[in-house]
Amino acid sequence: MKPIITASELVSESAGARPPVLLDVRWQLGGPPGLPAYEAGHIPGAVFVDLDVELAGPPGSGGRHPLPDLAAFGAAMRRAGVSADTPVVVYDDWLGWGAARAWWLLRWTGHARVRVLDGGLAAWTAAGHGLSKETPAPEPGDFAPEPGAVGLLDADGAAALARSGLLLDARAAERYRGDVEPIDPVGGHIPGAVSAPTTENVDAEGRFLSAEALAARFTKLGAGDEGGGEAVGVYCGSGVSGAHEVLALAIAGTPAALYAGSWSEWSNDPTRPVATGPNP
Repeated sequence: MKPIITASELVSESAGARPPVLLDVRWQLGGPPGLPAYEAGHIPGAVFVDLDVELAGPPGSGGRHPLPDLAAFGAAMRRAGVSADTPVVVYDDWLGWGAARAWWLLRWTGHARVRVLDGGLAAWTAAGHGLSKETPAPEPGDFAPEPGAVGLLDADGAAALARSGLLLDARAAERYRGDVEPIDPVGGHIPGAVSAPTTENVDAEGRFLSAEALAARFTKLGAGDEGGGEAVGVYCGSGVSGAHEVLALAIAGTPAALYAGSWSEWSNDPTRPVATGPNP
């Protein structure tokens, strides 16, 4: 199953015998809560999922968006109607980061049939499809999270991968270099990490580049055969945009692990080394 789905494909599948469960993950970095936007209009049948509450734990030493409590995450997914064998489609209305976080968490906890709506809500409305203000009440699902289905890195694992394989930094290049740091206490990057801004994985409309174009991009950065076939990992500011880059790598055919704590965890530990400038 491809990790993304188009608006036209979603329409077709939603009219079929086994329609997917739809999750609306409206979230913006430093932006307003997503629930009011959801209530103002969403894809018919979609259930709102709160990234800060249901897809992350409380901020702390593990970062700004640490992994959620698995029992709470499982309960949120079951409330939304997710079962182990039901297809799931997730979307948002801002860069695809929130949707990718939900996609990664479901994949990591063992759900194999989850996809992201390519281009998000904008692609849906641009295709002429309507929105609904009705809040659905789906039958509860039976999904039980079983973590470990895809790769997860901690700080030590990220440091080791930066030396032995390929660790990609999905933040903006100026944050990687340490020119600016608007959120976390220290600017710069994990020593050995390679700059790979998430924004370069999509076109001007927020849709992912083709699998071929993404494969070429990541090969140039050191993934794939030309990079020796090393293991690949990704981090970002707090494990949200990094999930989007893991999704882009999946489209390109390259499996990658996510350092969920990311820079918000790393930079809050004074014992961790920091590199600055344009080079790893």
